Amino acid sequence: MPITNHQVTEHVFLAQLYADEYFPDHVLDKGKAILLRLCERIEAEQPADLPALYVLTEVATEQFNALEAEFEAAGSEIETVAREEIGEDFWFVASAYGFSDADPEELIAARDW
Repeated sequence: MPITNHQVTEHVFLAQLYADEYFPDHVLDKGKAILLRLCERIEAEQPADLPALYVLTEVATEQFNALEAEFEAAGSEIETVAREEIGEDFWFVASAYGFSDADPEELIAARDW
């Protein structure tokens, strides 16, 4: 299902990380795909409230948890800069879909990075 939200289609996910050679592009591409799948699910399922949104972001956060091993295998990790950038993109997604009152920490509460 193609994403229809113009804010999302024009947004460059993980931009700060792509600009830093410490973060391997092939792993970032997987992170970007996680965020785009989250957008697709939001558009398909249209969560009615924050708890419903948090269920979707929890799944995406757990996918980022699984991606940590790939960062490490590539000589990188989800460290402070990456945590902040990923968290900001989760909040961007929530905001783009009308959930600007979402708690940024709750959006990624399942993280282990």
